[in-house]
Amino acid sequence: MEWDVGLISGPEGEDWRVPVSELSERQERLSIALAENGLKSAIIDDPVELYWLTGGRQNGVFLIGAEGSEIENTHWVRRSLRRAKFESGGDDSPHQTSKQPRMGELEDSLKKSGCGEKPAMLLGKVPMERWSFMDSKMSSIEGKIKDCTAILYSLREEKSDWEIEMLRESGEINKKMFEAVDDFGGFDRTELEIASVADSISREYGFGGRIRMRKWPMDCDRVVIASGPSGSVPSYFDSAIGGLGASPISSLGAGFRKIRENEPVLVDIVHLHRGYVSDCTRIFSAGKIDDIWHSRLNDMVEIRKAVVSSLGRGDDCSEAWEIGHLLATEMGHSGNLMGMGPDQSSFLGHSVGLELDETPVVARGFDRPLPMGGTMAVEPKVIHIDGSIGNEDTWFRSSDGMECLTAGDSFPIYSEW
Repeated sequence: MEWDVGLISGPEGEDWRVPVSELSERQERLSIALAENGLKSAIIDDPVELYWLTGGRQNGVFLIGAEGSEIENTHWVRRSLRRAKFESGGDDSPHQTSKQPRMGELEDSLKKSGCGEKPAMLLGKVPMERWSFMDSKMSSIEGKIKDCTAILYSLREEKSDWEIEMLRESGEINKKMFEAVDDFGGFDRTELEIASVADSISREYGFGGRIRMRKWPMDCDRVVIASGPSGSVPSYFDSAIGGLGASPISSLGAGFRKIRENEPVLVDIVHLHRGYVSDCTRIFSAGKIDDIWHSRLNDMVEIRKAVVSSLGRGDDCSEAWEIGHLLATEMGHSGNLMGMGPDQSSFLGHSVGLELDETPVVARGFDRPLPMGGTMAVEPKVIHIDGSIGNEDTWFRSSDGMECLTAGDSFPIYSEW
């Protein structure tokens, strides 16, 4: 007896599979890009890239041919084959789905598929042990394995209309998480207690349990809450805010510290809706905060506006960084922008999609504009020994300008419990 594929659905029974038209278009774009880069084929086996191309992240590999080749796009699945077929659209799938050959048979399977030279792989993403093992299993196929990581990353920078809609929906749920924080938070609550109510909303609406990141060995907490001096505590995470965390193995985000009166509480929330990231930051307090904190917050909002305007004009992301950094320096924040020395981070925004840390980044070295269809979480923050403050929303660039995908003006930048 087979299990029921109908069990796999959204919260109200919706079909949450990636549309077949999306998968078909993505595969076509990759095939063209492979050909343009002189590659004949590629094997994709990273879970995020597998999901983007096949609609699922089952255990297996995806063989895709370059435009003009006779290689049939095939998802070889170790497990679960039936689930992989369903997730890719069943009979309407744009690719073949079949049982993964044994590693000893990989070479012959590739040759039968039309591979006259070794397929490219994600050398910049999968462990060396993995691709060197794969290399050893196709020793009689000509050539060397080439890297196609940058090709995939570049393609995924430009989001489709469907992806932008997923990001909008993610942003709506992200706002609900802030509303729960606003209702529950207050004096004498611990950071972790407040984080738990936001976590509950995220789970209720379908968060799958993992925030994916490219940069090894980074991982991320979904709800970072830094109250008062907690905001000055650095962590391993390459960002302005570290936070106490719950223990040394989870040394990021909310900790056991209780909220005190008249101190800024920075709340940075990430949600994933059907895999797509929304990232937003707001400030709270139990009782009023000093005018100096309001002044700093207003400055961060001005920097955010300047950076967003720069990106919307089509400036290079590195230029947007220079504009924001110069403004922060003129305001007197250069020593505290995005951290305190020696733990300052050198960026003001990061792209999001299926991963939290996508490209491009508002930082030096990214000498190209945010593409049409690109996203950016813009997050200027200042860190002081007695607290942290800042503002963040996720944005999308279109021909109409920059659109906010998270709370934006619909939720205040500062709220008093």
